[in-house]
Amino acid sequence: MQDTLIPAGSTVGALQIRPQLDPVDNRILLSHALGLSRVGLITQSERVLTDAEAAHLSALLARRLQGEPIAYIVGQREFFGLPFEVSDAVLIPRPDTEVLVECALERLPAQGRVLDMGTGSGAIAVALAHSRPDAVVTALDVSSAALAVARRNASANGVNITFMASNWFDALGTERFELIVSNPPYIASGDRHLAEGDLRFEPVGALTDHADGLSALRIIIAGARRHLLAGGWLLLEHGYDQAGAVRQLLQEAGFDNVQSWRDLAGIERVSGACLR
Repeated sequence: MQDTLIPAGSTVGALQIRPQLDPVDNRILLSHALGLSRVGLITQSERVLTDAEAAHLSALLARRLQGEPIAYIVGQREFFGLPFEVSDAVLIPRPDTEVLVECALERLPAQGRVLDMGTGSGAIAVALAHSRPDAVVTALDVSSAALAVARRNASANGVNITFMASNWFDALGTERFELIVSNPPYIASGDRHLAEGDLRFEPVGALTDHADGLSALRIIIAGARRHLLAGGWLLLEHGYDQAGAVRQLLQEAGFDNVQSWRDLAGIERVSGACLR
């Protein structure tokens, strides 16, 4: 491993000339450790680090070089233009999921009721509630630790969401919605990606269903009819190669207008359908 010891006499500018990390990661860590904005990193380039600052930055740098996600190190990630607290209790919100939010906003009627299943950090629910203050948003998760993070994110972003502890539909009773959205665990057990990159540090139960990658999607599709109003939409994020299988599940469950939408990389990332 490269030497991560940063001498106390180092300047802010010098640490940006030959960084040990990707330049973006390096800037994020410097900003976080030193409390500087992006502009501050430029205007204070001659600032000399103290012993304490050098030690703190060295510790953060070592964590990143060991592969820990930058979002977990700084405790935050932006999603849909909003700041979100993240920890190892929740998945890191990703740009791919923004297509799910966009599809939901297009189909959410005025004062519509929307359910976010497996909310994690609350990114989807908070983005919807922030974009549509008239919407009535409910979000559920089986993890109490994830719900605590989601509640803090809702409060920090000034939105009102009803959070529920529930194993999928179990706690919902007879409640119905105009829209149900979910980004459930969809990576198959044993998939090599679980042992690579950021996924090594994220909560495994939020990534994989410990089966074929479709079991959580099957549960949601099978139960959604009891909780959707007529004409309501079910929208699901899924894996890069699962669109065809999810469309088939929706068709077999009797949904109409089954279709998929592509993310920024051109991959079919979200599939959904309307209840007859």
